Amino acid sequence: MIGTREVFPPYVWDSDFLSAWPGGRLDWNDGWNGVVPLRRLSAPDAPRVKAYRKQVRDGSLPPVLLWWVTAFDGWLLLDGHDRTVAALAEGLTPRTVVLHRAEDAERAAEVIAAMTADHEALTARGFRGPDPERQYEAVARGFAWAVSATPYDEARTRAWPIPGGTAEWDAWMLEFRHEHDRT
Repeated sequence: MIGTREVFPPYVWDSDFLSAWPGGRLDWNDGWNGVVPLRRLSAPDAPRVKAYRKQVRDGSLPPVLLWWVTAFDGWLLLDGHDRTVAALAEGLTPRTVVLHRAEDAERAAEVIAAMTADHEALTARGFRGPDPERQYEAVARGFAWAVSATPYDEARTRAWPIPGGTAEWDAWMLEFRHEHDRT
């Protein structure tokens, strides 16, 4: 499932943000609920981060992409490393889009399909009155809100074995390194 997340506990982007990647460490003894970047973060004064900091100040910075991973009890930062640094340097929490498994994706899909059918039936009848376009926009906003508010419980992140096991993984990595070295 995909959803935006506006509010995080303050420690998520502060003490539990693994900014020292790859040299940092996760400490689950006191609880951990933070963000792990997938690459080294740029400095707050790097040119690209400076450009993003302007976007933070004018409110136009695109969101970052996180993936909830239950084994970490936290998120992986998939995209938006420099945007994250820019937002944090400006004292703000980055706007986010979060990927996670839904506990009952089939049930959520059924609910959304029913809401969609109701919305399509309502809009197919058309709108009358002094401002039908405004009525349509209000219905569309209500539909969007209802769908986005559909409860999605975060299910356990799953992993599946690679057919061929460790030998297959080693072969993939060897091939990747070979291709990467050529570029």
